[in-house]
Amino acid sequence: MTLDQVLLLGSLVLLASVAAARLSSKLGLPSLLLFLVLGIVVGELGLPFTDAALAHDLGFAALVIILAEGGFTTRWSEIKGALPPALLLASIGVVIQIALMALFGYYVLGMGIFTAILLGAICSPTDSAAVFSVLRKVPLPAKVRAILEAESGFNDAPIVLLVAVATNWAVYGMHDDPWALAATALLELLGGFALGALVGFAGAWVMHRIALPSSGLYPLAALGWAVLGYGFATWFPSLFHEWLPWLPEHFSGFAAVYVAAVVLGNSRLPHRNATRGFVEGVGWVAQIGLFVMLGMMVDLERISWAAIFTGAAFGAFLTFIARPFAVTMCTVWFKIPLRVQMFVSWAGLRGAVPIIMALVPWAENAPEAAFLFDTTFCFVIIYTILQAPTLGFIARMLKISKGEEPTDLEIEFAPLDTIKADMMEVSVEPGSKLHGVSLREIRMPKGSVISLIVRDGEPFTPSADERIRIGDSLLIVTRAEDRQTIERRLKALSDHGRLAKWKDDQR
Repeated sequence: MTLDQVLLLGSLVLLASVAAARLSSKLGLPSLLLFLVLGIVVGELGLPFTDAALAHDLGFAALVIILAEGGFTTRWSEIKGALPPALLLASIGVVIQIALMALFGYYVLGMGIFTAILLGAICSPTDSAAVFSVLRKVPLPAKVRAILEAESGFNDAPIVLLVAVATNWAVYGMHDDPWALAATALLELLGGFALGALVGFAGAWVMHRIALPSSGLYPLAALGWAVLGYGFATWFPSLFHEWLPWLPEHFSGFAAVYVAAVVLGNSRLPHRNATRGFVEGVGWVAQIGLFVMLGMMVDLERISWAAIFTGAAFGAFLTFIARPFAVTMCTVWFKIPLRVQMFVSWAGLRGAVPIIMALVPWAENAPEAAFLFDTTFCFVIIYTILQAPTLGFIARMLKISKGEEPTDLEIEFAPLDTIKADMMEVSVEPGSKLHGVSLREIRMPKGSVISLIVRDGEPFTPSADERIRIGDSLLIVTRAEDRQTIERRLKALSDHGRLAKWKDDQR
């Protein structure tokens, strides 16, 4: 294809993907399914993609961007309390699921033991792209959503190692010490956390102190710092491997990029709203490219009934037995209610990560690699269709959500650099308990003011006794140092109403 044809086809696929995302929101289906279907259509029209090694590398690059986007849009105040159970799910929980699924594949489905272990490792991880895109449309308590998002952000790290080792076992047999493998996985994960946090804090410190010539450079710099976390974590241990042979050859880049993005996203970055908007856009491009590419690799004529049956049976065992057992073992220590455990079990969405992991044995010419890829693809399609559209219903049935909470309070801000102030736009979403609260009851910090309310498309200057309504947009001008105080206060009022606890943070 010529460059002109590539640009024409690329733009058409991109626009079709945007339309598919809009359609998926109306149908209640995750957009990744329509992106996969679009990729299959492109492949069936005569443009298949068959280079497994290149697809693996491009898939990892897309995951880096998706994890960075997830980190930038994650609130530390919500996620910090969910880290212990999420980390257990991303490590011990993954091992439990792999062990149970390997036994199921070996004894029930009649697979070879190493093939069963490999398929279990491929199918275990929840997918950050699916979780971030689907769960944020479902009204959930912050801690429940944080557990699932943190698990999907961190479980890629051990899975990469486990799938590589399982592929090696499938090709050459078992030669690794399981305890050494566990120690390596733990060191990779901890090293990725530490270096990701280091890069994140360094990036926040530098960006806060260096004025760039254009506001458009700040989002680029922020994303660059997050991706630097990935590269730094994968390169840094090699400097010391000669003197410290017990160190892994690399730390987890996936853990590092997610942690770095969380640190940056929760720092007082200049033009933070523009940065988050830019990263979300780049994340969408990564998701579209990733799922369309994976769809192009699917050969419908190659997919057998055996692959469909194996994917459905394996997914049923994982969804209804292996994951619930792993979730119980990892969360029972934190006194998490049974109904929350049941929802976390059901909401373990799979998506691009298992399909990308299935490319590893394909690239290494492992036995039955094409069958494993087709089986994984069928598993992802079947259980994404089954689980994703029902999350809201299951949450209401388990009384985790009443279906009327706002998914989040929409707060945007822009810095007014010349007067060292911030201008905030707050959208009052359906279900917010800000409805009926008067402006006087908000008790703004000194020097802050709600200067404008837009109601039904009409702006007006409010009085102190004006009451907020659902659908209002509030325009607030405040000192830069008071913005986070106002955000916390508005979030508390939105969640709990005018009786929300209020600590006077006015200076």
